[in-house]
Amino acid sequence: MTQNNSTALHLNNVARRYGDLVIVENINFKLARGETIALLGPSGSGKSSLLHIAGLLEQPSEGEVHIAGLATSQLSDAERTRIRRDTLGFVYQFHHLLPEFSAIGNVMLPPLIAGVKKKKAEEEAARLLTTLGLGERLTHQPGQLSGGEQQRTAIARALANSPDILLADEPTGNLDPKTSDVVFDALLKLVREEGLAALVATHDHRLAKRMDRVLTIRDQRLVEVKQTA
Repeated sequence: MTQNNSTALHLNNVARRYGDLVIVENINFKLARGETIALLGPSGSGKSSLLHIAGLLEQPSEGEVHIAGLATSQLSDAERTRIRRDTLGFVYQFHHLLPEFSAIGNVMLPPLIAGVKKKKAEEEAARLLTTLGLGERLTHQPGQLSGGEQQRTAIARALANSPDILLADEPTGNLDPKTSDVVFDALLKLVREEGLAALVATHDHRLAKRMDRVLTIRDQRLVEVKQTA
C-alpha cells in the first residue's frame, strides 16, 4: 500500500502524437511514493510510449511530467539525463546485460558511471543480487545464467543507483509462466522493501492484480480498473 501521500510521478494532461496518429491523450495520473501501479494493455496500446514519457525518454506532444514535484518539460537535456540517472530506474522485457561482464559487474556499472567508489558500488550490487536470490551467482556472466536470473540481474542493475521510481516495461514478458512468477515476486518484494514507487507495464492480468492499483489504456486514454478479491 502507499506509504505516504507525497507524489513521486505526476503526468498532467499528457498526449503523444505522431502527425495525425494519436498514441495517447488526456493522460492524468499520480504515482505516490511506495505505491505500485500496473499499466495494462495489449501490444500497441501505447504502454511503452507512456513509460518513455514518464521516464523522460520522450517529450509529450502536450502536457507536463512532474518528477517529485519538478516540472520537466523545459529542462535541458543534461538536467533530464541527471534525473534519469539519479531518480529513475528502468527494466525492460529484454535484459540488455553486457555479456563480457559478470552479474555483479553489470550491476556495478551504473553507480560507477555516476561516480560512486568501486568498493561501495560492489557492496550495493552484491546486496541487491543477494536479496534477489543470486548470492551464489555474482561472478557468473549472463551466458551462464538462466533467463529468470538474467532478468533479476537486470532488476538489480535498475536499482543500483537507489532510484525513487522504477519503470518496468513487460519485465516478465519474455519468460515462461513459472519463471515469470519468480521474477515478479522478486521485483515486488524488493520494490516494497526499498519503498519505491513503481509503474509496471504488463499484459498479464494475473500479475497486475498483485499491485496496488491497475490502470489500462482504452481508446488512447487511461482508465482505472477496479480490483476484485
